[in-house]
Amino acid sequence: MLKIGIIGGSGLYDPDIVKNREEIQISTEYGEPSSPLTKGEIEGVETLILSRHGCNHQFSPTQVNNQANIKALQKMGVTHIIATTACGSLREEIAPGHFVIVDQFIDFTKFRKTTFAESFENGMEHPSMAYPFHEGLRQCLYDSARSLDLKVHDKACVVTIEGPRFSTLAESRMFRVWGADIINMSTAPEAMLANEAGIPYAAAAMTTDYDCWKTDEPLKTWEEILEVFNKNVDKVKKLLVKTVKDFKV
Repeated sequence: MLKIGIIGGSGLYDPDIVKNREEIQISTEYGEPSSPLTKGEIEGVETLILSRHGCNHQFSPTQVNNQANIKALQKMGVTHIIATTACGSLREEIAPGHFVIVDQFIDFTKFRKTTFAESFENGMEHPSMAYPFHEGLRQCLYDSARSLDLKVHDKACVVTIEGPRFSTLAESRMFRVWGADIINMSTAPEAMLANEAGIPYAAAAMTTDYDCWKTDEPLKTWEEILEVFNKNVDKVKKLLVKTVKDFKV
């Protein structure tokens, strides 16, 4: 039976999208998840929502316990995960306010737990990660965005950096040369761990700015980025609800 897990990112967490809400406290062998799980229904589909950075946004990207977050959803029997995330654009055609359905990642984090296979004492593991995002769930996100008349891109490579700082100009230019299309601080560890846990995973990214490579316009302040969040948060909610409603295993 379908059971969707939603991981809400910066400014994109809203437990009110589910009906018959129930808060669930859960712990895992990897510690506590970032927030309690909000259990409920979206269009009759059982759904659990988790706030990546905590209900009060108290965890920086490096502090997020991704192992516990994925393990908590796995323990609750989640069959598929949809993640939302804010991102910077590394491409002219991906403008602020656009949505991107990610299909590849580059992991540029340095300090995070990115695997459940931290020891080989119970056997050697080398997880396959060539195609880390579930194609069926990606397609449903894209189709849902199109039907809602959102400006959406059907694929992109996201580079995930450590944070909480933004890129230097040199880094931003380097990521473009590497083939990255957008940049954030969350997707790679989540996608890796979801794959290891055997849970199909897809991410919808909402673009807030052009990072810093685009020197012909001024850098956006954090306040301006939050303004883009606030203008688009209702669109994110509608995208999630429609995707959960329309997704078929």
